[in-house]
Amino acid sequence: MAKLPKGIVALGFVSLFMDISSEMIHALLPLYLVGTLGASALVLGLIEGAGEALAQITKLFSGYFSDRSGRRKPLAVLGYGLSAATKPLFAVAGAPGLVLVARLADRLGKGIRGAPRDALVADLVPPELRGAAYGLRQALDTVGAVAGPLLAIGLMLVLAGNVRLIFLIAVIPALVAVAILLVFVREPDRAAGRTSDRKAPPRLDRASLGRIGKGVWIAVTIGSVMTMARFSDAFLILRAGEVGFAMTYAPLVLIVMNVVYASSAWPLGALSDRIGKGGLLAAGFAVLALADLVLAFGEGPLAVLVGTALWGLHLGLTQGLLAAMVADAAPADLRGTAFGLFNLATGLALLAGNGLAGLIWAAFGSAACFSLGAGLALLSLLAMAVHRMRPG
Repeated sequence: MAKLPKGIVALGFVSLFMDISSEMIHALLPLYLVGTLGASALVLGLIEGAGEALAQITKLFSGYFSDRSGRRKPLAVLGYGLSAATKPLFAVAGAPGLVLVARLADRLGKGIRGAPRDALVADLVPPELRGAAYGLRQALDTVGAVAGPLLAIGLMLVLAGNVRLIFLIAVIPALVAVAILLVFVREPDRAAGRTSDRKAPPRLDRASLGRIGKGVWIAVTIGSVMTMARFSDAFLILRAGEVGFAMTYAPLVLIVMNVVYASSAWPLGALSDRIGKGGLLAAGFAVLALADLVLAFGEGPLAVLVGTALWGLHLGLTQGLLAAMVADAAPADLRGTAFGLFNLATGLALLAGNGLAGLIWAAFGSAACFSLGAGLALLSLLAMAVHRMRPG
């Protein structure tokens, strides 16, 4: 495998440290929100959905502005910096309302940085290495998603369950992420090349959207359906609590999920560069359906851990590949906008999926919630198979 640029590796470590920070909070927040602050599963679903939807919607505009200005890094720095600054709000929240404010502010930062960062990855590598580049960034991001819950468990034991202090400590790795981005990531000369030609800056209008390309819209459709079928991993933590995991050890489900995700994302991304992406994406739908069925009908902690491991494999099969599909299909001067559109669509799907999952869980229980996810994944797999069999 060809060597990836240093900027890609640095972006991976930026994601790693920010995810350590985010997952230290996220691993404890669902049970803290429901068990300590008295929120319902529906409120949890709406908070998670609203936060992630805001992030994805914001990516449309941040991606567009990165195309129009010709600069990706300043928006990435702003986004990571905002997320780091909002972490202390979780520590002082005493009611679900303030958790919502903190979550929205944190996810706004994610939205500002997301599309420019993803477009910057494509700017830094040639097309034949994009699967590996996105896979590596996802893998390092997910290493952080493993380390964060591990730290949360260790600190819960050492600090006698002082959740608020753990939320404060989570600020430290977030600041490290911002420092790495500032010092070690250099934006390529794409911006200078853009201003030297005579092409007008892209606009968020019908003509520009018409140039996005069919491949981007296919990725948008697949990603949206998959996101709605998957909903938030906060429901995995709730399921863990339901089968007997104490709050201190509930983050184990995220550790298992993200170990599988981290170990599979890079090699599967590199594999997609050689064999194509369609078959791996179809496998991702099938694995998601299987994960949901195990979580719906499996009994006891072991079944939950097996289901979350399959959930992680699904992520490794799909997330980096979808990003590479967008990067491959989008024109270079509209790459940020294309990632913004992708994230807008998946954000709205996430909001709908989380709200529906929370409603079904509250009304009918966890088995019905995960069965719904399995059904959506299987229907999507069937639709994808029919589309691939159509001529042209």
